[in-house]
Amino acid sequence: MISIATLVVVAQFLHGFATNPGWDWGTFAQYFTAQSVLSALWLTIQLTFWGTLIGFALGIALAVARLSNNLVLQVISWFYIWAFRSIPLIVQLLFWFNIAYLYQTLSVGIPFGPSFFEFDVNNVISGSTAAIVGLALHQAAYSAEIVRAGIISVDQGQLEASAALGIPKRREFFKIVLPQAMRGILPNAANEVISLFKGTSIVSVMAIAELFYQVQVIYGRSGRVVPLLMVATVWYIILTSILSVVQYYVERHYAKGAVRTIELTPVQKLRKKLAEITLAPRGATR
Repeated sequence: MISIATLVVVAQFLHGFATNPGWDWGTFAQYFTAQSVLSALWLTIQLTFWGTLIGFALGIALAVARLSNNLVLQVISWFYIWAFRSIPLIVQLLFWFNIAYLYQTLSVGIPFGPSFFEFDVNNVISGSTAAIVGLALHQAAYSAEIVRAGIISVDQGQLEASAALGIPKRREFFKIVLPQAMRGILPNAANEVISLFKGTSIVSVMAIAELFYQVQVIYGRSGRVVPLLMVATVWYIILTSILSVVQYYVERHYAKGAVRTIELTPVQKLRKKLAEITLAPRGATR
């Protein structure tokens, strides 16, 4: 009875979703693949890519520093993670966007000595660059803790065994530690990437023409708020779904050493089911 009631409610919702004129699906279709929206979507993907790449690269370095025996590196890593997790992302983005207010030029040279090159900050750090820097540095703090948690989850007995066998540290890390740590790192890392992808909408406060900002510009002119918000929503859903599929296959790859039998993928399950249906009549005739 509960199932029937639930299906009735879902059916009513879908019917209203399809027939309510307020959704204005015509306007949605008009702007969903508009050039301005696709350009903004591409910028959103770029912000996510560079924020993830730089953020996780720096996060790995911070995690290694946090786990090292060097007290100075430990303190610096801890302070960085503490600071960037404490400051709201929007504050960090606005700070980097206005960095030229504090530093008009950047120089490369000897510390406390002469400089060899000088750069105008306004020319070097554009709005998009400031957004990437802010997203990446913020992401690095969370990535560091994800990587550190994955590394310390590896059984210490295996490290002791590899040391007893004389396995070099580099090979020990890439062949023993990393494959096992990845199983703990990947789910949280994938969640962070998805959160970063959706979180790029916050750079709209910097007037950067990513997806959400561009949608705001369009509905500010046309007044069609709901269908334009649906344009952004559907694109976020599509890209998030793609990232989830990639996450599934990467996790499946690193699960090979942990389980005896790897579960079939949805495509493999479908092929197996179709093969069973196709072969069933032949078996019956025999």
